[in-house]
Amino acid sequence: MSGQALRPVVRDSLSGRVYAELREALMHGRLKPGQRLKLHELAAAMDVSETPVREAVFQLIREGGLEMRTGSAIRVVQLSLPNYLELRRIRLLLEGLAAEEAAARADSTLLDALAAEHVILVRAEDTADWTEAIAANFRFHHLIWRTAAMPNLLGILEGIWLRNGPLLNFLYPNARPRYPGRHRHEDVITALRRADPEAAREAVRADLVEGGTALLALLEEIEAGRVVPLDPDTTDDAPRPRRKRRPQR
Repeated sequence: MSGQALRPVVRDSLSGRVYAELREALMHGRLKPGQRLKLHELAAAMDVSETPVREAVFQLIREGGLEMRTGSAIRVVQLSLPNYLELRRIRLLLEGLAAEEAAARADSTLLDALAAEHVILVRAEDTADWTEAIAANFRFHHLIWRTAAMPNLLGILEGIWLRNGPLLNFLYPNARPRYPGRHRHEDVITALRRADPEAAREAVRADLVEGGTALLALLEEIEAGRVVPLDPDTTDDAPRPRRKRRPQR
């Protein structure tokens, strides 16, 4: 298990800390869709015993971020196209609501933090630091959810990102978000600065739809069998076209 995905954990409240680290790794996209997780490798990466890792893994299986397949293999959930579309519909409603609520509470501290995360995101994309780009995008949206001051809404959105975060590894480099005008994150910041709830909602919704257009097209290709995701246990990141079989002579 790569030390880049998971970090050592301090030896107090181990189960909770291991759970938090794995949960963050899922939401930040440090773990890939379909990636197999082995308890002893996770324990070694975080410098703990297998017991707290096992407890955390089974909690995340219950929450839908991980799954246990036949033969007790534990893997990161890989969303199917229908599941992705369902979760996107939910996100459009709930992240729009969070943006509306945040518009009434946004202050200079939030606006500065959002602007900083957006700069990190753009720089990471330009330097092909895909892991940091995914993490910065999550932090941008998470700041808005927290500012909405709706704990139940925050919990629901974080639960969705347990499954959505790993999928964002497919964004780069083949499905990098593109926008017809300026980046929608800038529109979100502008709407929040103006304390305009409707504009904030629509900017977030546009970000989800427009920024995910290429990802949706890629998922459709994967679902149709025309593109094969690379083995998530390798270091390669980009899905590849399915090779056509040569006709037998």
